[in-house]
Amino acid sequence: MILLFTDFGLAGPYIGQMKAVLHREAPGIPVIGLFADAPAFDARRSAYLLAAYASEFPPPATFLAVVDPGVGGDRRAIVVEADGRRFVGPDNGLFELVWRRATQRRTLAIDWRPDRLSSSFHGRDLFAPVAARLASGQGVALSAVDGLAAAPRAWPDDLREIVYIDHYGNAMTGLRAEAVPAGAMVEIGGRRLARLRTFSDAGEGAAFWYENANGLIEVAVNRGRADRDLGLAVGSPLRISLG
Repeated sequence: MILLFTDFGLAGPYIGQMKAVLHREAPGIPVIGLFADAPAFDARRSAYLLAAYASEFPPPATFLAVVDPGVGGDRRAIVVEADGRRFVGPDNGLFELVWRRATQRRTLAIDWRPDRLSSSFHGRDLFAPVAARLASGQGVALSAVDGLAAAPRAWPDDLREIVYIDHYGNAMTGLRAEAVPAGAMVEIGGRRLARLRTFSDAGEGAAFWYENANGLIEVAVNRGRADRDLGLAVGSPLRISLG
């Protein structure tokens, strides 16, 4: 399968244009929209989101991942192979957490170029054809390179910030729940929140944190909106305290 992970949004032509290329180049390969609203222009926060969600898709899933504010610049176009999955997109830090957490990994530069390569839409013209060819077993010109050119080693293994707000106003962090003690409190939006198992364990209107279905700490308000009720947004910081 091919998974789409972008900050393009669903409005406008961009996702449809990429899907058209995938259908043309790899007919019969399922294309699944994972995120179309990853943090806009933000490869850093998107990296934590991508790493958390990628593991649920079995190898040899191919991720067409494009959060690329530097499109047309000097950043490399790459394929990262990590524990049997392939990630196609820009070398701007988007794959840093995927690469870092993998037990088997390698990075390949995309040497192939299409006849037409726009300066502003590499998702359609370069990354989509490469993802399609890899997913369907076709050949494509790649060459091995060392690591990630834009690998930001200073990024923490877990990010204590909000990285995504979902449709319900729940605020997802870049921090894995397994990285904090079971009884930890989350301090955010001027509140100290206890951990609960799920929404039904909270009273209506109560704020809490829980381990979401992909292992991340998520802040929620039962039958409310954490973003509105706690004043949260992408980038809001949090602290962990005990007791």
